Amino acid sequence: MADTPKLSEVEIVKDASNYLRGTIVESLSNRITGALNHDDTHLIKFHGSYQQTDRDLDSERKLQKLEPLYSFMIRVRVPGGTATPAQWQRMDDLADEYGNGTIKLTTRQAFQLHGVLKRDLQATIQGFNEALLDSIAGCGDVNRNVMCSPNPHESAVHAEVYAAAAAISAHLTPRTTAYWELWLNGEQQSTTEPADEEPIYGKTYLPRKFKIALAVPPYNDVDIFANDIGLIAIAEKGKVLGYNVAVGGGLGMTFGMNETYPRLADIIGFVPAANVLDVCEKVVTIQRDWGNRENRKFSRLKYTIDKVGLSAFQAELHQRLGYDLTPARPYHFQSSTDAFGWSGNPKGLSHLTLFIEGGRIHNLPGYALKTALREIAAFHTGEFRLTGNQNLVLANIKSAHRSRIQALLEAHGAWPNTAHQTALRQHSLACVALNTCSQAFAEAERYLPQLLDKLDTIIRAHGLAEAGILIRMTGCPNGCARPYLGEIGLVGKAPGRYNLYLGADHAGERLNKLYREMLDEDGILRELTPILADYAAQRQPQEGFGDFVIRQGYVQATTHGLNFHA
Repeated sequence: MADTPKLSEVEIVKDASNYLRGTIVESLSNRITGALNHDDTHLIKFHGSYQQTDRDLDSERKLQKLEPLYSFMIRVRVPGGTATPAQWQRMDDLADEYGNGTIKLTTRQAFQLHGVLKRDLQATIQGFNEALLDSIAGCGDVNRNVMCSPNPHESAVHAEVYAAAAAISAHLTPRTTAYWELWLNGEQQSTTEPADEEPIYGKTYLPRKFKIALAVPPYNDVDIFANDIGLIAIAEKGKVLGYNVAVGGGLGMTFGMNETYPRLADIIGFVPAANVLDVCEKVVTIQRDWGNRENRKFSRLKYTIDKVGLSAFQAELHQRLGYDLTPARPYHFQSSTDAFGWSGNPKGLSHLTLFIEGGRIHNLPGYALKTALREIAAFHTGEFRLTGNQNLVLANIKSAHRSRIQALLEAHGAWPNTAHQTALRQHSLACVALNTCSQAFAEAERYLPQLLDKLDTIIRAHGLAEAGILIRMTGCPNGCARPYLGEIGLVGKAPGRYNLYLGADHAGERLNKLYREMLDEDGILRELTPILADYAAQRQPQEGFGDFVIRQGYVQATTHGLNFHA
């Protein structure tokens, strides 16, 4: 008789949780502590929230014999990254009323509120629910926020891809009523009453998180190959015929464990648009049934596929579907970045893409971006589109509003002065990291702008101010800002120390490779300066920095996650 698998702690908690309820009610009513019961810290992730502490204050509070300053991050889903002006206003209000006064735009096109106290969790969730937003499945072992290219230039195609993203999101949303009972006092906003059963997920949901993204070539601005399922829209004459399907992407790893690694998704075929929901569901169910529930470090779909083999995975998928995918269609990606500034028709509908450093919407002296956007939301009739690169598109702006929007941004010091920003800075990504993320070993969002100030000097000295080099920084190896897809990737390993990775490509189709370990700031600048000088002098026409460092032999190309550490 085969041994019974030893389940991880989280699997045991999920099994006993009564469909994600646990003892959250009791945790919330306990006013002695700002924290939840231990098991509930796992369950609340499914409701879109992480328990955090202010790590800057931990030592001081410990000396004062106080518990850590607990608060909660809430991740609000925005399927396809598209929000209404009213939803933007509501998030702005809630950030001030219950959060730390800022909004974080994530690399998954979601809103994050930080600094929410336990006593305010229910009021905060009710607040954005009133604007038809929710946080269910914002985190946890389920399908997360479904991304899609926010590009407004291909309006008809974008509308179809956005509709597909929204449909996938709705179809894979957990059915448990726990979310509504806990946070909305039993109120149900859906047109269908969910029951306490999970026809797709089952009682214990997935072994780990699951991510889906849709891209519209030639733009890979959602980094689809970093997702468990990546869908590449194949359009003809302004209509989406279907999608090339890629499976098995994921970027997290663990230092010191080379059996963990980032991996890009493999394209396995083409599916007509009418069947894309079916394909997504069946891939999810295979991961539900085959994924590792003993060790969470190996629980993502990428490890499932590498364990059984891609051909075996495809055979199982075709069996569950009852049909085969057809061969993938031709496509081409040229970039994974955003194009900033005005676009569209000045006499019709136009669009404005704003660079948001670190994805942080806030007010600083001389830079009142948060105030400007709140005032714009009061009259803008289009959309607020969050990009996968932590930026913001004001889409479908009426011609009558165009000059007014620009004037407001200028008046608040928030008009993007691209002449003073290098392309390196504009294409930078950073996760939150310290002071609130419990996983962070080092700074990221708070530190990267300072490092960029020094790198910008080097970049300009070598005539590379407009070279679109991708730089990404995280405070740990979990990969939230997709550092392994950066032409320059910096991953925190200790306070003030980073591993330097080089060699990803500009279109998001190749991982980078470790170049140097445990560098402080001086070390980062010392290593990058001669390479950037070499790039300026020796690059070929249109050659990206990632391609250059491989051609020059600084690193070898990573061809698959399995040789990422080679």
